[in-house]
Amino acid sequence: MRVSLDFDLATPEPPPQASVDAAVKLLQSGYLFRYGEMGGEGNEAALLEVEFAAMLGAKYCIGVNSGGSAIFLALKAAGVQPGDAVLLNAFTLAPVPGALQHLGAVPVLVEIDERLVIDLDDLRHKAEGSGAKYLLMSHMRGHIADMDAVRALCTELGITMIEDCAHTMGATWNGVQTGRFGIAGAFSSQSYKQFNTGEGGLIVTDDPDLAARAILMSGSYMLWPQHEAAPPPEVFARWTAQCANHSMRMSALVAAILRPQLPLLGARNTRWRALHDRIAAQLVHQHIRLPRRPAAEGYTPTSLQFFVRGLTRAQIDALITDSTAHGVPIKFFGGDQPVGFTSRSPHWGYIDTGQQVERSEAILSTLCDIRLPLGLSDAQADTLAKVVLQSLQKVTPA
Repeated sequence: MRVSLDFDLATPEPPPQASVDAAVKLLQSGYLFRYGEMGGEGNEAALLEVEFAAMLGAKYCIGVNSGGSAIFLALKAAGVQPGDAVLLNAFTLAPVPGALQHLGAVPVLVEIDERLVIDLDDLRHKAEGSGAKYLLMSHMRGHIADMDAVRALCTELGITMIEDCAHTMGATWNGVQTGRFGIAGAFSSQSYKQFNTGEGGLIVTDDPDLAARAILMSGSYMLWPQHEAAPPPEVFARWTAQCANHSMRMSALVAAILRPQLPLLGARNTRWRALHDRIAAQLVHQHIRLPRRPAAEGYTPTSLQFFVRGLTRAQIDALITDSTAHGVPIKFFGGDQPVGFTSRSPHWGYIDTGQQVERSEAILSTLCDIRLPLGLSDAQADTLAKVVLQSLQKVTPA
């Protein structure tokens, strides 16, 4: 019997009632800006930064207005200048190369492998060939490279690494949380991430100069003493006259919505992993292959990826159309044009399109992606898998 999913996969996880209460209380007070001219003690954003830094085991944290802003400011505060070459794995989302374009930096695309993570041999090759001294390591769709090996290579070649952790809040490699391997980690609280504030970003670092520069550039004016997860005044003294205000700070309202969600991270990630693994275990078909997950990868999947093998482009299009008609929209990374949140390097006309990442293009040409809302029940997860398999059977009859 043909099945259909009765759950909208675009449904984000709503903030808990404690977030609603905190937001209402703040709205009633009127103090929505994170700074106060007469003092900012107890400001929600400052408290969030302390709590998030503690959760990541970092010395410093800076709240900003989006994950893309977090990437941009982390790179700029790390010293990236216009014209600098920055290494970037070829599988990522448009805001990541967008941050480099915003900086005036030059992206150097690095190939990925069949696990959808950066290829270490090509990373070395591209680093040595370009002379790049920065790596923007994107943990795209929650797939984590061998970060011990990446960090060792960066140390050997004198490369500063910044991690894009928008899809890996709470994820680990060999027990170490993402965001703690490079000089800084950039996180997102956009609605489809582990935390839902609509928009929001966070930077963590142990580097005092990077932290001070990011705070000043985020738009603190001279109210930086109201930051608590921050370096001492003498560090700010080195930078106050040299850092432009980019007005990317986090609002107190976003912080108020986010803070009550922090204790929920572990349970949310446990449920997301259970949903992912339950569906993955059922997607057994000669035309489906799932990316390998090493034991060292403590993944926190908010979506599921799979490759379709041995299908024509017309069959892939028919699979997507049929699955979508039965309640399971499939995103496809091999499309000629970007669709929704899905794109790849040929679609980024604002970077050097002469760069060839042929292996990555071949890998992405058969990659499909399905969002996994936290509200899915086990029964609905089973239906989701059945929809995909039935649609695949329809377009590949025996």
